[in-house]
Amino acid sequence: MAYRKLGRTSAHRKAMLRNLTTDLLVNEKIVTTETRAKEVRKFAEKMITLGKKGDLASRRRAAAFVMNVVADFNEETMKEQSALQKLFDDLAPRFAERNGGYTRIHKMEQRRGDAAKMVVLELVD
Repeated sequence: MAYRKLGRTSAHRKAMLRNLTTDLLVNEKIVTTETRAKEVRKFAEKMITLGKKGDLASRRRAAAFVMNVVADFNEETMKEQSALQKLFDDLAPRFAERNGGYTRIHKMEQRRGDAAKMVVLELVD
């Protein structure tokens, strides 16, 4: 099994990847290091594929991974949309005709403190 350990314990790494994946699904763009982005990309692609399937088993598998955060709040109807609802209601139909490749990585300049390679990980339009 090939994956990057990112200098973290397994629990810390899993929590970090869940948080970054959820942030990517909610905001559709995140700024992070290159190695983290390459790992988050794997999970984000899997979550969007589950969203495209749309059945109950896929929804439960995605709910087990995606954090329970508010993605959007409509003041007129006073309803909030969770990250899971955004995944299945907004993002999955947007990528219905696309067979993978839902994310894009743009390289930026290095971080000033430790010269880490920084990138912008975003969902493709």
